[in-house]
Amino acid sequence: MTWFLNFLRGGAVGTSEALPGTSGGTVALIVRLYDDLINGAGHVLGGIRLTLTDGLRGRGLGAAKEEFKRGQWGVVIPALLGMATFLILAIVILEPIVHNHTQIVYAAFFGLVLGSLPIPYQESRSRWKLWNYGLALLFAIAAFLLLGLPRVDVVISLWTVFLSAAVAICALVIPGLSGSFILLTFGMYEPTLTAVRSVDIPYILTFAAGAATGLTAFVKLLQYLLTHKRHITMVILTGLMAGSLRALWPWDNQALDGPETPMFGLIIAMVIGFAVVTSILWLERRHTLTAQSH
Repeated sequence: MTWFLNFLRGGAVGTSEALPGTSGGTVALIVRLYDDLINGAGHVLGGIRLTLTDGLRGRGLGAAKEEFKRGQWGVVIPALLGMATFLILAIVILEPIVHNHTQIVYAAFFGLVLGSLPIPYQESRSRWKLWNYGLALLFAIAAFLLLGLPRVDVVISLWTVFLSAAVAICALVIPGLSGSFILLTFGMYEPTLTAVRSVDIPYILTFAAGAATGLTAFVKLLQYLLTHKRHITMVILTGLMAGSLRALWPWDNQALDGPETPMFGLIIAMVIGFAVVTSILWLERRHTLTAQSH
C-alpha cells in the first residue's frame, strides 16, 4: 500500500510538470515527497561518485554501498516510476483536454499553490524573523520577474536540447519554478512534446543526458542546503512559490491558448483548488495533534 501511495505521489508531480507554469517541486512539497526525493537522489549520486573514485583508487566499494543503502529506495523508485508514467500519460492523453479548458486548469492550480504556501513556511521548523519575511519577498519578486520573461526562439539542435534539459531539470526540483515553463520560454516546449509523441530517439536520449547532467550538478547542493541550512532554504522556497503564482494567473499568461472562460467559473476553480489543499492541511494538522494527545 505504501509503495502504491508513493507511486501516486510521484504521479502527481509528473502530471504537474506537463503543464507550463506548474511546478513539480511545489507539488512534491504538497504531497510531502520533496525531502525524500532530494535526499534519496543525493545519496544515489554520492554512491555513483564513490563507485567511480574509490574504484579507480582501489579502495573497494564499501563506502559506495553504504551510500546507496541510504537512497530511500522504497520511496524514490515508486515515486520516479509514477512521475514517468503520469508525465507520459499527461502529455499523450491529458494535454489535448487541458488545451480545451486551459484557464480552468490554471485557475485551479493557482488556488492550490496559494493554499500551499504554509507548507514550506511550516517545514522551515523555526520561527521566522522580520528579515526572513523580507528575504522571502525579495525572492518572490525575483520569481515574478523571471516568469514574465518573453519567449525566445532558438535554433533546434542536439546541443540546445541538452542545455535546455539541464536548466529545466533544475527548475523541476525548485518549488515555484516550472521545468515546462522554462522549456516554453526557450521555445523548446512544443519540440519536446513532438519528440515524445513521435518517439524521436536521438532527441529523447539527448534530453535525458542533459537532464541527468543538470540534476547531478544541482541535487547535491539542495541536499546540503536542506540538511544544514534548512530554515533559510525554506524561507527562499516560500518566496519562490509566492512569486510563481504569476505563471498560473489565468487571465494573463503567455502559456495559455485555450478558449476564454467566464470569470465566475475561474473564481470557482480557484476556490476549489484552495479549499482542497487547505482541507488536506487542516486534516493533517488535526491528525498530528490527535496523535500527540494520545
